[in-house]
Amino acid sequence: MVHFQETLKRWYLTNKRELPWRKTRDPYKIWLSEVILQQTRVEQGKSYYLKFTKAFPTVADLAAASEQEVLSLWQGLGYYSRARNLHKAAIHIEKDLRGGFPKDYKSLLRLPGVGPYTAAAIASFSYDEATAVVDGNVFRVLSRLYDISTAINSSKGAREFRDLSQGLISITDPATHNQAIMELGALVCIPQSPRCHICPFTIECKSLKKGTVTSRPVKIKKVKVRNRYFVYTVYYNQESQLLFLNKRTEKEIWQNLFDFKLQELKDEKSFLKTAQRKSTQYKTTTTTHKLSHQHISALFILKPTTKEKSIGGMTPIKLHELKKIPLPTLIKNYIEKETAIAHSF
Repeated sequence: MVHFQETLKRWYLTNKRELPWRKTRDPYKIWLSEVILQQTRVEQGKSYYLKFTKAFPTVADLAAASEQEVLSLWQGLGYYSRARNLHKAAIHIEKDLRGGFPKDYKSLLRLPGVGPYTAAAIASFSYDEATAVVDGNVFRVLSRLYDISTAINSSKGAREFRDLSQGLISITDPATHNQAIMELGALVCIPQSPRCHICPFTIECKSLKKGTVTSRPVKIKKVKVRNRYFVYTVYYNQESQLLFLNKRTEKEIWQNLFDFKLQELKDEKSFLKTAQRKSTQYKTTTTTHKLSHQHISALFILKPTTKEKSIGGMTPIKLHELKKIPLPTLIKNYIEKETAIAHSF
């Protein structure tokens, strides 16, 4: 175990990337980075981290912001529940905890949206608590190093990897250890074509010896992707430069974000018939948008209007104000590409 810890640390100190959140012990900024990096590539996450820390330098600043401001800044990252929980937790810290950030793993778990991985990351990086992080990178490194065939997304696998990670962690320097094992998974023990020839654990790796590297980690088959068919009616007042938007209030994808008047159809056949029929009357655009468990086929029907007040409960919004409005990427992309609108956006 000591050999593993020392080898891992030496490799990390020589090969680590310089990332902005590694230069602070501030639990707020570490928490922010971890939430952003969930389901997000590091390079993309870095720009959002810098935007958020500039707009909201402290947890108090984040708590004082409106949800719309937070969602607007989050725009493009997806998984918007992360941003909503981030905001809720900030308000909870300011209001209920009197601005005091939780200082240990168990207390951190009580924050909205904070699970075992995020709590362990904050606890170790900010407070040197010897609690192991277990993310996708760690699953991959350990499953290959020890040639573990237990599915990582099973309850048994979760316990097995958690116990193994906790048994390996450095008690004297848990922050560096946790950063190091995740970095090894991100730079060397990568999902496809792992760079085994430069891995510091080539001799110890059981999967490399057995030829099972490409089949580790084992994962139970994913949930079936759901196909959905959206028909959007886009009311646009060109003279007044107004778009009419609707706030999504349902507890579903894009909750509290804005989109156009929406009709969801039940199948592809209905969608294609509608697209063909509407294209003879209006300017239409079709596109697809893929989320982790949903594939959306979208039809946009552009309808000119002279109205300047609400249409069917939708809010008229000036084009120059759209940058302050949280929009799903699907909607933002349409606006930016629709020539009748884009020149003013």
